[in-house]
Amino acid sequence: MTLIKSISGIRGTIGGHTGDTLNPLDIVKFTTAYAMFIRKSRGAACVGKIVVGRDARISGDMVRCVVCGTLLGAGFDVIDIGFATTPTTELAVRMAEADGGIIITASHNPRQWNALKLLNSEGEFLSKADGNEVLALADSEDFVYADVDSLGHYMYDDTFNRKHIEAVLGLKLVDVKAVRKAHFRVCVDTINSVGGIILPELLKELGVEYEILNGTPDGDFAHNPEPLEKNLGGIMERMRGGGFDLGIVVDPDVDRLAFICEDGRMFGEEYTLVSVADYVLSHTPGNTVSNLSSTRALRDVTERHGGRYTASAVGEVNVTTKMKEVGAVIGGEGNGGVIYPESHYGRDALVGIALFLSSLAQKGCKVSELRATFPDYYIAKNRIDLTPTTDIDAILAKVKQMYADQQVNDIDGVKIDFPDKWVHLRKSNTEPIIRVYSEAATMEAADALGKQIMDVVKTFM
Repeated sequence: MTLIKSISGIRGTIGGHTGDTLNPLDIVKFTTAYAMFIRKSRGAACVGKIVVGRDARISGDMVRCVVCGTLLGAGFDVIDIGFATTPTTELAVRMAEADGGIIITASHNPRQWNALKLLNSEGEFLSKADGNEVLALADSEDFVYADVDSLGHYMYDDTFNRKHIEAVLGLKLVDVKAVRKAHFRVCVDTINSVGGIILPELLKELGVEYEILNGTPDGDFAHNPEPLEKNLGGIMERMRGGGFDLGIVVDPDVDRLAFICEDGRMFGEEYTLVSVADYVLSHTPGNTVSNLSSTRALRDVTERHGGRYTASAVGEVNVTTKMKEVGAVIGGEGNGGVIYPESHYGRDALVGIALFLSSLAQKGCKVSELRATFPDYYIAKNRIDLTPTTDIDAILAKVKQMYADQQVNDIDGVKIDFPDKWVHLRKSNTEPIIRVYSEAATMEAADALGKQIMDVVKTFM
């Protein structure tokens, strides 16, 4: 079964039986539930308008047609913004003063997957409570559609890519003049999706010379689309050939961002947020937030600038909620997701690129030299396979008790902070497994810590 329903939306592989995969009938059901939720939650404030954007996946047009038709049938006007990044769609909701938005993207999942990501009227992901209400409405199937005189109206508007770029260029800390003066030359892997449409336009405005790899937005991904080192041999080899100041990699919906040094070495996915935060904090002192599974380097950089670092539960909505609580000036996730409130509360690779280039231009250094200014940490990622009947909560409670003499955070699984390293155990929302992330000064030490804790867990099984 590959149909996964969660508080953040619905995702799955295309085709197959209803209830098992992502198919037209399930798309109709979930879209209807979302429309009913929006109308109910917005009440008198509801203007009856939803933004729809999509990445370049092969199945995207089919899903778009079903989503738009369902929204029209539910009595909502649809603003179809066409090929658009996730952050572009988030901004479009606010700019259009819409009631919500649906992003058609499976993010970094392979080509056979697609998904619906759901937004509120602020262009932000639904809260856990709101997401659960949508799921309950979908399960009830107690749907009501509009009569012939109350059907919604369809409008296509592809101007939001340009509006997004203009918004990025208008940010105070985006130093357009310095970036243009630096005459950067970059290589960009846009993995056959919407990054190939919008990033060239952004780079042109910044005066950056670029070469695009995998730029045709046809959804036929040239490699695994998750921006991890093991998937990026092509651009890393191109960088090693010389002639570029920076390598840039995004995922299919352009909310995750990874950099490659001028010599072809990975800058480090975890260090995307660290480097951007360092630049922001040098100009705007304040607090930061990332999730529990992100590198300790953000804490170190934040404290170096006199700010306070706070960890949130895993998940973008949890990060943004905590950012608002502590008044964070920058935050995000260690997977390359930069959230800059001056722009909006959502991961945005365009914002990350513009701020990183501004930092690089102002410092006048190479990318590898910039990376060397940050503390070195390495994260090992392991997993423990369990049976569906295993009481994961009971296991985690025993681990917490065993390490009670250490600093323990249990807002999302159990994270044990040792003086010079940490390990985070959390149960998967989709599989009977415990994810075990650990960080230390070397990869060997990080992996050894993870395996040590895994051995402890197995004694409780």
